[in-house]
Amino acid sequence: MDNRTASVDLQRHRLPATRRAQVAAFVEEHGAASVSDLVDVLGVSADTIRRDLDELTHKGLLERTHGGATRRTLARSDRPFDSRLLDQWQTKERIGVAAAGLLEDSQTVLINGGTTTLATVRALRGLRDLTIVTNNLRIPAEIDTACVRELYLLGGNCRFASLVTVGPVEFPGVSPNHGHKVMADVAVVGVGGISTRNGLSTTNLYEARMILEMIDSAATIVLVVDSSKFERNAFAQIAELDRADILVTDSEPPAELAQALKGAGVDVVIAG
Repeated sequence: MDNRTASVDLQRHRLPATRRAQVAAFVEEHGAASVSDLVDVLGVSADTIRRDLDELTHKGLLERTHGGATRRTLARSDRPFDSRLLDQWQTKERIGVAAAGLLEDSQTVLINGGTTTLATVRALRGLRDLTIVTNNLRIPAEIDTACVRELYLLGGNCRFASLVTVGPVEFPGVSPNHGHKVMADVAVVGVGGISTRNGLSTTNLYEARMILEMIDSAATIVLVVDSSKFERNAFAQIAELDRADILVTDSEPPAELAQALKGAGVDVVIAG
């Protein structure tokens, strides 16, 4: 390699987004890496590598360790709902306001569990005659009743940590074998991860099935996902990216994911 080529390579490494992608790829390939390993590979300072590892960990792409990082394992369980409410609450409020701004009076809206969907519900003030169908047990107490014509709570098993019910997206009919399916104008959906490779995912297999039923039941799908979920893969896949219509989030997705979303026909709305 001549000096000019080496100089070009070093300049490329110094671009933060490219360098962080190389850091993530190295850790993914090897399972783990120390700061000194990455310094040797990329030719940058240890402080730069530490900042990159902190940023990648914040985005959910790596697990930080003393002196380095490891490949992130699949998310298989949710933390308690009340503790998740405190995470990036200002970010979630901004996402909620932006998502609520996409809705219109008199629509039927499916809303699943989660703290970002709850932030959307809190931002519905000003809308009127909405029909809300949800499995989120916090919504009846949080929603502004002036904006609701009717609110339906879906039945099923109760997941206490997540404060949701998990079951079919339907209501009992006149006979045991016949239920009434739900049809909606919009589904506002929060997920555990959104990635180029695996699309939309969540931590619970049965909840993944329920979210997919919500997606199948609505004409327009609005994802409400903060940037910590980018390129994160949870245990159970829900659907491919092209099942969504709009992603409302707090910052631009990384380049590969942004390209995948564009290719899938998903419009990205940046809150704030």
